[in-house]
Amino acid sequence: MSAIAEAPPKTFIHVAEVWVPMDGVLQQKSGLYSTKPEFAKASVKESFAKGEGLPGKAWAEARPVVLKEFDGSYFKRSEAAKAAGLTSAVAIPVFAGETLKAVLVVLCGDDAAHAGAIELWGQTGDCLALEDGYYGTAAAFAGLSKEVTFPRGRGLVGGVWAAHTPVLMRDLGASYGFLRAQGAREAGLTTGIGLPVEVPGARDYVLTLLSSQDTPIARRFEIWDARPELVGTTQKALRMDGICAIEGLLCPRENPPTDAVSIGAWQGPVGQVLGSGLPYVQGTSTGLPEGYGSMMALPIYRDGALTHIVAWYL
Repeated sequence: MSAIAEAPPKTFIHVAEVWVPMDGVLQQKSGLYSTKPEFAKASVKESFAKGEGLPGKAWAEARPVVLKEFDGSYFKRSEAAKAAGLTSAVAIPVFAGETLKAVLVVLCGDDAAHAGAIELWGQTGDCLALEDGYYGTAAAFAGLSKEVTFPRGRGLVGGVWAAHTPVLMRDLGASYGFLRAQGAREAGLTTGIGLPVEVPGARDYVLTLLSSQDTPIARRFEIWDARPELVGTTQKALRMDGICAIEGLLCPRENPPTDAVSIGAWQGPVGQVLGSGLPYVQGTSTGLPEGYGSMMALPIYRDGALTHIVAWYL
């Protein structure tokens, strides 16, 4: 049974869905649809075979898939998406080793003022190169990104690749660690997060989400560390970083964290991911930091084991 959560859209992200394999197809486990009830109706009755639609394509190709527009594409719900004002999407498959656990689909809307980036970087030899990306109005930054490659350890992308961990980066336009700093400054991009995406096969992937002040992809990001060598044998996670994408927005005092905050399995929204090993979406403010109405969280796997959880607050 699908659980549909609702919260007003205030960010680049308008919709999030969790699709899980059942009986040979992907069926919806939960969804966050904000003020998109008609798109919710078109979605809850859907299922996707391997290779079918956006979730099925991410499953079949065993990699994240960025879809920059719906018209004329393989997206099954194009008419409903267009009517809801949705313009782009990314599907992130969650694999534990060879086993598909779920696919998280995030759908975005934009207008003439939206600037932000969702980028997919794939391994080409000893570097990561841009495979696809969505940039809103940041056309010049998009062109710059197509010309850049990242060796292991260089920049945000290469740093995520080398460490096999999610990484948050602040003040992109002034950061020596962000190799496209001037382009980010000109595009108004201020904060970024990079996510390692483990999939079957020999290629490595990194997904980056870059936010602007005025139209952030999400209002807050957090990274939780669940590696056994850090937390021990007890199933728990420690918050290792957190950042607001909007200056002046009310945030918990642990931003950046001043104390090691831990959660256990099934404890709060992040604990749901730790307990189930699946992505999680929530459309109510219950259990969330003050000032936030909804969230989503993505498990990060390494060698088949859950190592990190990334939470996005809207």
